[in-house]
Amino acid sequence: MVPPSPVADGITPGDLLALYDAQLLSRHVDLAARRLRAAGRGFYTIGSAGHESNAAVAAALRPTDPALLHYRSGGFYMARAAQVPGIDPVRDVVLGLLAAADEPISGGRHKVFGRRELAVIPQTSTIASHVPRAVGVAFSIDRAAALGVDSAWPADALAVCSFGDASANHSTALGGINAAVHTAFQGGPMPLLLVCEDNGIGISTRTPDGWIASRFSSSPGLEYFAAEGTDIAGTAATARRAAEFVRTTRRPALLHLRTVRLMGHAGSDLETAYRSRAEIEAEMDRDPVLAAARTLIDRGVLTATEALARYEWARDRVAGTVAEVAGAPRLVSPAAVARPITEVVAESVAATAGDEPAAGTGAPLSLAQSINAALGEVLETRPEALVFGEDVGRKGGVYGVTRGLRKRFGGARVIDTLLDEQSILGLALGAGVSGLLPIPEIQYLAYLHNAADQIRGEAATLQFFADRRYRNPMVVRIAGYGYQKGFGGHFHNDNAVAALRDIPGLVIASPSHPGDAPGMLHACVTAARTAGAVCVFLEPIALYHSRDLYDDGDGLWTAPYPGAEPVPIGRARTHGDGADLTIVTFANGVPMSLRAARRLRAEGIGVRVVDLRWLAPLPDDDLMREAAATGRVLVVDETRRSGGVSEGVVTALLDGGYRGAVRRVTSEDSFIPLGDAALEVLLSEETVVAAARDMTGRCR
Repeated sequence: MVPPSPVADGITPGDLLALYDAQLLSRHVDLAARRLRAAGRGFYTIGSAGHESNAAVAAALRPTDPALLHYRSGGFYMARAAQVPGIDPVRDVVLGLLAAADEPISGGRHKVFGRRELAVIPQTSTIASHVPRAVGVAFSIDRAAALGVDSAWPADALAVCSFGDASANHSTALGGINAAVHTAFQGGPMPLLLVCEDNGIGISTRTPDGWIASRFSSSPGLEYFAAEGTDIAGTAATARRAAEFVRTTRRPALLHLRTVRLMGHAGSDLETAYRSRAEIEAEMDRDPVLAAARTLIDRGVLTATEALARYEWARDRVAGTVAEVAGAPRLVSPAAVARPITEVVAESVAATAGDEPAAGTGAPLSLAQSINAALGEVLETRPEALVFGEDVGRKGGVYGVTRGLRKRFGGARVIDTLLDEQSILGLALGAGVSGLLPIPEIQYLAYLHNAADQIRGEAATLQFFADRRYRNPMVVRIAGYGYQKGFGGHFHNDNAVAALRDIPGLVIASPSHPGDAPGMLHACVTAARTAGAVCVFLEPIALYHSRDLYDDGDGLWTAPYPGAEPVPIGRARTHGDGADLTIVTFANGVPMSLRAARRLRAEGIGVRVVDLRWLAPLPDDDLMREAAATGRVLVVDETRRSGGVSEGVVTALLDGGYRGAVRRVTSEDSFIPLGDAALEVLLSEETVVAAARDMTGRCR
């Protein structure tokens, strides 16, 4: 056969052959997944069949371009691995199907596409929840270069993020896309290639014909490219143009890749229950693998016999790999499964272990001032640190906590974001995995809940699903809790923390006193940097500007700045040494309990007050010691009775073997109303005093 000449747009016969091979390998892995599941040996059957044209997207990019992939990205993964010597993508994916412990990204914890050597950041199947992170990755490429700090990606890289047509309707995807365009609109670099793989159906729900094109083809600020997956040469050429546009202009683009879903949503999906046989058969005619074979034959690159031979070669390679790794060991103990989580916590604790920081010298500071000083010190000593959120820059935060930081460190590091908590946390996710140290602010605790999955499903799971090969360190500052005077209502006084308490591996700090807050913030920064920890720093709004504890002008709720030494994670602080009752509390509960303790001491009741400081991990050793010292424990919990912090404290005491008296007082299971009515449902000092008297037999 006479060697064919290069085809249009610089796509050579060699390029087409490589793409065809990637498609074939992906298809045979999907078929193997079905056979393994039928035999009871495999555990994942959501495949890439019909989407293999995404191999052309990988071929248009560099293997150092960070990729956050749709779960139907088998073709992409095969093509990218071909760009890096020594990687066997078939083995990688088959080990994932088997949930094998030596699978190279998740270690058998999930079937994901991911590998550090390929710059593929693993994503689970949460609907489009990775789009905000992808925006953060794209943002961080150029921001790290501008700041002159190390990054995980080359300075001229672009980020690629793929998702399906059904996911394109999700608020998370739309919010992320909006944030990307919003950044570019202001002239900021945003080298993000979005790839919408449009197969026209989400499980059983059809996407209206033409919807994706209608929605995105004329979206201002988002360059639009379209390709038909059955035209492998055209897809390759269009993907190259799209990648070149993003790389050179540093602006976002969307590649609308028309695909087809073959073999149903997953192995358990009975497609004939909602699609006609005629419709299913019609889609078979759009099989991208068959279309690629026809293209190669029509262009004289392969004969029909040679095209079939390559198909059999791919079948044999996949079958051989399955046979080779079929007996690979799996995770067989709770400790093995949870190791990435327990290691993060253990390393965070170890990195901050030691003595309490010495008391500071200088002018006394309020809680807000002490946090401000600590943030300034972090920005001063860590050039990779960024502080960002709604109103944190020019205004200095709605409570002044970040006041002056933008002036000192510039708008490139202290950033006013758009009003979208999903995008704020997505920026943190992308910045952390890119090598920066993000310190985002969520303006109010109530605002966290519409974006909680960015912590719950993305941030906290990355080390678990990447077996710690990828990390997204961050310190999320959240202003919260109740007791604001003159500024009420639920959204500014939210006291619900249950959505955070049950997230495995999350470090939760809750400072109360300005003498502790700086060291706790520095501890979170240390844990983020050394262990890749995701830390939440819950700041009690009502204490931001408090200066007095017992009497007006006593200044007992201020402290000089103590410096940068970390407060040990998982260690409490005890106030007093009373022998009759141990009060365990946190945040606003600390000054409340100290005032109650003074009243009780006047009645002859000796009280010690334990400030938990850390809600996760709880200070179990300190709890047990202080509980045993009195034999009576009163847990003072300003959060709700159901799902509140006290549930965990009481459980920790019982699990630890404590058998003394224990009682808890909490706020009501209610939202916080406006005005003085809030005091009817929030925990009060009087309730604390009454419970303490009852427990010690000193009832009045």
